[in-house]
Amino acid sequence: MQPTDTAPDSGLPALPPRRFRRFARHLATDHHAVRRAFPREALARIQAAISAGEQSHAGQVRFVVEAALPLALVLSRHTPRERALDTFGRLRIWDTEGNSGVLVYLLLADRRVEIVADRGIDREVGEAEWRSICQTMETAFGERRFEDGAVAGIDAVSALLARHFPRTGAAINELPDEPVVL
Repeated sequence: MQPTDTAPDSGLPALPPRRFRRFARHLATDHHAVRRAFPREALARIQAAISAGEQSHAGQVRFVVEAALPLALVLSRHTPRERALDTFGRLRIWDTEGNSGVLVYLLLADRRVEIVADRGIDREVGEAEWRSICQTMETAFGERRFEDGAVAGIDAVSALLARHFPRTGAAINELPDEPVVL
């Protein structure tokens, strides 16, 4: 089916099968799906992992999980990376003294993880290292091990930051450690 075909009896353009499946996933994934994947105890464990990690490095880590994109963004082919960059700016993760903010973003409907690092960190840490962490997390999420995958990802980010940006002096927590559910 070509993208210009119309859906029967609607006059609206029909979606190719792959885009239709993505649209359906985003339509069906809601806050209840997030709560099933990340119950209160899991979010507390993720927060504890962020807090513990920040004792060993100078970075500021935020974990954000979004159930699904607004359907208009799905139809316009908005990518998880684009949404992560938007979220990085919207949550002001870039607004740290040492340009040391790191966003770990999960788009649950797509089971995709994106890591966005502020320019102070991005200069030192390569894309391959971030992508490896993302793939590890995505594998766990594909196996429905959401809590373990998130904590393992946060621990890996913290280890990477501790190697490149070890903590020197007192820990100053510039960004909240609590996970954000959008």
